[in-house]
Amino acid sequence: MDGVYSKRLKAGKRRTYFFDVKTTRGNDYFITITESKKRNNEDGYDRHKIFLYKEDFNKFLAALTEAINYVKTELMPDFDFDAYNHDQPREKDNHPAEAETTDQADDTATDHSSEDVDSW
Repeated sequence: MDGVYSKRLKAGKRRTYFFDVKTTRGNDYFITITESKKRNNEDGYDRHKIFLYKEDFNKFLAALTEAINYVKTELMPDFDFDAYNHDQPREKDNHPAEAETTDQADDTATDHSSEDVDSW
């Protein structure tokens, strides 16, 4: 299985999510979603992985979107979820275009096609 695309999402101090597109021997594609969480008071990481196949992409996305929207609108309608958007330009920057460029550079996909995700 070869990796053709990888996106890393840092989520707090201890969690990182990896979204990897891989190809099978039959030239088909699937996505792995990996949660990597630093262990408390120990070295190493706990990893949990979901394999998502092309025939489930639309159903998975619809169910995830529905669950997120339910939390946002029904359970926590007054919560400011946008306060956690750290990838947006900071107001204190004098040059918003420069800040946006820097943030976009941090948000670009990293190609780990030559690396084995499990070795992370």
